[in-house]
Amino acid sequence: MERPAWAPRSIDISVPSVSRMYDYYLGGSHNFEVDRQAARRAMEFMPGLPKIMQANRAFMRRAVRYAADQGISQFLDIGSGIPTFGNVHEVAQAARPGARVVYVDHDPVAVAHSQVVLEGNDDAAVVAADLLKPQEILRSPEVERLIDLNQPVALLLVAILHFVEDEDDPYGAVAELGEALAPGSLLVLTHASYEGIPLPPERAGGAVNVYQDIRNPLIMRSREEIARFFKGYDMVEPGLVAMPRWRPDTAPEDEDPYAFSGFAGVGRTA
Repeated sequence: MERPAWAPRSIDISVPSVSRMYDYYLGGSHNFEVDRQAARRAMEFMPGLPKIMQANRAFMRRAVRYAADQGISQFLDIGSGIPTFGNVHEVAQAARPGARVVYVDHDPVAVAHSQVVLEGNDDAAVVAADLLKPQEILRSPEVERLIDLNQPVALLLVAILHFVEDEDDPYGAVAELGEALAPGSLLVLTHASYEGIPLPPERAGGAVNVYQDIRNPLIMRSREEIARFFKGYDMVEPGLVAMPRWRPDTAPEDEDPYAFSGFAGVGRTA
């Protein structure tokens, strides 16, 4: 298998990556055949996966604009993935010139490509780190340079927590990050769930099994379980809802049925 020039030498291009699969669903070009094969297998069970990812990105952009409208000019995006059109820094800096953004990901391709995209942007940076090690993120030079934790921050955990198993304590990691945030900060979150998928659970479970097979388990939590991530936050209206129903720009009724899979919400620290 030929290694593209943009692929870091350190990565194994024979193993699928959820970050690169996500890029493929969104029509990106920073993925390998092994990623495309895994994504296509998952789509055999759940053909609407690209629609879910598009709804996820659309929610993220609306949430970033909302945060900017609330006066927030600092954004910490953990599990940011491979940059595609309409990234957090593009939306935030368009809404609030001078807004500062730090991306965090542990996928080398996502980090390397982010570095290229952000070259020359002094108000944005990327950190190679893991959600499960909050202090490494918070104490990174990039966060210390760009993020003032004494002022409100928008913390984005978009489409990442469903890749963290309960035994790794995702609730603890989210709580630790939240404890570092100033009053008035926002938690922006999306999460996969069997609730809302226009398929029988056993059919959707076939796609979940594909992620299990590539050793990146996809944890489908209930709405109640997802709501626990917002402990200590006041929910922003309309609360924890399907992605197209969170402050939509267009009528939700016009959305593809798959877009209603899973949940999205924004919480504010007191």
